[in-house]
Amino acid sequence: MDSDDGRGAKREAMASFDAAADAYLDSDVHRAGEDLDALAAWSADASRALDVACGAGHTANALAEAGVQAVVAADATPKMVRTAAANFPVAGVVADAERLPFGPGTFDAVTCRVAAHHFPDPEAFVREASRVLAPGGVFAFEDVAAPEDPGLADFVNRVETLRDGSHVEAHPLSRWETWMRDAGLAVERATAGRLDLDFADWVDRTDPPAADRERLAELVRTPEAEAAYGVTVERGEVAEFANLTALVRARKPA
Repeated sequence: MDSDDGRGAKREAMASFDAAADAYLDSDVHRAGEDLDALAAWSADASRALDVACGAGHTANALAEAGVQAVVAADATPKMVRTAAANFPVAGVVADAERLPFGPGTFDAVTCRVAAHHFPDPEAFVREASRVLAPGGVFAFEDVAAPEDPGLADFVNRVETLRDGSHVEAHPLSRWETWMRDAGLAVERATAGRLDLDFADWVDRTDPPAADRERLAELVRTPEAEAAYGVTVERGEVAEFANLTALVRARKPA
């Protein structure tokens, strides 16, 4: 993605999330889950942690509850940062995930949960996460993932873009592993999983235009959706729907 496209994507994402900060604070998907527990547990030994693209602050708060002494919640959207700092015991910083305003080795843990598919340059983000980690520090990461099959990956990204105009690209787990290793991190655990969702709520959260909603309703009933999202339809309604996820723990060598 060139620099102009990247800046445009960031502006669109900021506008979208600025309007949705309150909804994200109340979202059951974002404020709880085994995935959130795992990220917090992996980071619990840190004395200073950074949560990148913090949203409404749930992951940053989970780090604080796990015993991390100082937690910084960073996001490019000012309202998200204000929401996190107002509701949880964290310090809020407005920051671009691809240009983090912290010195090398500042943090013992860096987390990022279900946000990186909005980043125009995810490789730069991974390099930045590695740079601000102290030797021995952990990078605890999760995001919506694309299937390894290129055709299904293209399908997933079409669906995600229809649902959310700020979506840039979901990547397969293997690509994230490669980027982390290239950034000098040792991948300790990499798991492909599924996050069960209510399809209607998933669509409503981003409130896409009517035409996009109609197209999503068509696409979710295709064979590709069955393969990519585990969709089942009962009596004309979507009964099961799940996002593929990538959950990774990596460490900066001591």
